[in-house]
Amino acid sequence: MRTALIKRKTTETDIVLSLNIDGGGKHNISSGSGFLDHMLQLLAVHGRLDLDIECKGDTHVDMHHSAEDIGIALGDALAEALGNKAGIRRYADITLPMDEALMVCAIDISGRSYLNYDVVTFTDKVGEFDCELVKEFMLAFVRRSGVTLHFKMLAGENSHHIIEAVFKSLGRVLREAASLDMSLGGAIPSSKGVL
Repeated sequence: MRTALIKRKTTETDIVLSLNIDGGGKHNISSGSGFLDHMLQLLAVHGRLDLDIECKGDTHVDMHHSAEDIGIALGDALAEALGNKAGIRRYADITLPMDEALMVCAIDISGRSYLNYDVVTFTDKVGEFDCELVKEFMLAFVRRSGVTLHFKMLAGENSHHIIEAVFKSLGRVLREAASLDMSLGGAIPSSKGVL
């Protein structure tokens, strides 16, 4: 099983995160934000990731530090669980509908951190959650996981639906790209022999 346990404690957050990338979508998530919990649950279910997150953060300030640090911890966990990335499919993409929202997401588990986030929300908040924190979460995640990740919104009006499409599509591409390609025979999918 490809798993990781990350413990991250700063003056702003205290996080314990466990990840099994060969799981079934089981999850137990407490981020400090009901909306972020919901999005991370969707990520787990659609990615077939077993994901437990306990975050105690300075939410009396806002959710910025918690969202960013959960992204950091999840990126660290993915990198650890994948190890040298032997045998993985590496690439995946999806065009995912969520009601009126339509999201393209593509990933390369390359060892090179890059985020293209071409997503617009039409409200500043969903509930008490600042929509701009989705990008902060994703930036932290790609920096620590070493993935190249692209989001391109093709349609959308409702901020909740748009953000939901972001997290669902990420789950689906992670599931595909991190899966094992038996035709590789355990080889690392790179002409350089390393990722």
